[in-house]
Amino acid sequence: MNATLPDNEYCVTRPVLGKDFGRNEFRRMGCPLDEATSSNGVIVHGWSKMAIMTASENPDQEDANDELAALDALEKEASEFNKDAEIDRILKAFRLDAYAVLNLQPGVPDSQIKIQYRKLSLLIHPDKTANPSAPDAFDRLKKAQTELTDPRHRTHLDECISDARMLLIRERKLTVDSSEVKEPNKEFIEAWRKKTVEVLVDAEARRRKQLKAQLQEEGREQRKQDEEVAERKRRREHEVKWEESRENRIGSWRDFKKGAGGAPAKGEGDGKQKKKKLKVLG
Repeated sequence: MNATLPDNEYCVTRPVLGKDFGRNEFRRMGCPLDEATSSNGVIVHGWSKMAIMTASENPDQEDANDELAALDALEKEASEFNKDAEIDRILKAFRLDAYAVLNLQPGVPDSQIKIQYRKLSLLIHPDKTANPSAPDAFDRLKKAQTELTDPRHRTHLDECISDARMLLIRERKLTVDSSEVKEPNKEFIEAWRKKTVEVLVDAEARRRKQLKAQLQEEGREQRKQDEEVAERKRRREHEVKWEESRENRIGSWRDFKKGAGGAPAKGEGDGKQKKKKLKVLG
């Protein structure tokens, strides 16, 4: 009998204990044929490890231990391969499409989003893999989950995906009732995905342009407000200085009234002016 450890790319088959036990012999020992699934989704087909351990009561104890070690090593190798493959997929996914990052189809329920995020986050968590790209992939995964749980952002994404579908239908001169649209093949789905990328890029470019214009407008408003504040400050400072110099201004005016030397000018003492005599002509 063989124990098989399948993987996405390959399968490894090894003889169990170096001998072929029959089904009835394992059942007699209380070890039925089963299928064991590890926490990371790797499935071991064939005789269970319990069966191997029970059978190891036979003289081939050393061979049984070797088999268990081999299965553990292969399972660990397959697990690391799955983690690396998932990290690579996340980093290659179009980051503006949260569905693509989480490997979900548009329109899935919120519960499925939570399940998928938990599954992938446990698989690629930086604490559980030595892959140096794991932190970046984990951050993108978290961002995608946040975007899909935000009703406003998810509505915008769904609208972009729907717009891409309608644009593709128009370009191909189809209708929503066309068989190619109702039952899309792989080619149509791939073209739809590429069109979605184009729509999302255009939408992001418009968003950034609007944000830039908004920031410029806010900058102008801020400068205007700053100028008004500076003008009010200048006026207050001028008023304060004007009040502080009031006594000096009054004193200067009094000195001016008294005259430069303090004595009245000639002819001003009695308040009378001497009239000039007019010469008679002729």
